[in-house]
Amino acid sequence: MNVAANVEGKHILITGGGSGIGAASATVLCARGAIVGVADVNEENANALVAELQAAGGKAYAVTVDVTNPEQVKAMFESALSQVEKIDVIINNAGIDHFPSPMTDVDDEMFMKNIQVNLAGVWYCMKNALKHMTATGGGHIINVASVAGLRSAPMISAYSASKHGVIGLTKSAAVEYARANIRINAVCPSFVDTPMVQGVLSKLDERGQKGLVAANPMKRLGKPEEIANAIAWLCSDESSFMTGQSVVLDGGMLA
Repeated sequence: MNVAANVEGKHILITGGGSGIGAASATVLCARGAIVGVADVNEENANALVAELQAAGGKAYAVTVDVTNPEQVKAMFESALSQVEKIDVIINNAGIDHFPSPMTDVDDEMFMKNIQVNLAGVWYCMKNALKHMTATGGGHIINVASVAGLRSAPMISAYSASKHGVIGLTKSAAVEYARANIRINAVCPSFVDTPMVQGVLSKLDERGQKGLVAANPMKRLGKPEEIANAIAWLCSDESSFMTGQSVVLDGGMLA
């Protein structure tokens, strides 16, 4: 099995590509020969990662985007397509969370921010990607959801609602566009050692931090590269008969 050969030469665009799972995915995919667009709201992070990837011999470019702004999402595609001939795969990874809180303590602004970034952002990116991929004869959309989109837990109402929505979009669009040779899948990680999760951990006391890790059957956080390796497989032709699915990467949490 040679997964690397199957992503070589593929044009892949990653939102939230400047850090965490997005950055790990960009690194893995570049190393395997893909041409990667690193799209991020943080221009400095995107440019720094692209410089690293290029220094290592990879082919990459940076795009700045706020996925909550449909005009910026449209401009992201225009910018990417001014640098590459097409987009074979888009990885919708940009996302946020909120500190675990009772639903009555989550203010409306935080709820809407989770919906705007995690769900509407995916919606805007999918609409643009589907138009492009329909015109070019096909492609693959990979949405980074969460185990919280499959089975929720207390204190994460806004985040869970947004990720359930991402999985719903994934399934609906996958059925709708299967005949157009466009595959759409989701990946559902549990807690992964990323800046976002470290931000949550930093707000917990020692007992809370240990409890979060201990709740996983493997007794550890996931590694960004572990999620990236699964995403790389989805980007490859070896997953060609797979669409509308949620790939769970959770150390056994949902088993």
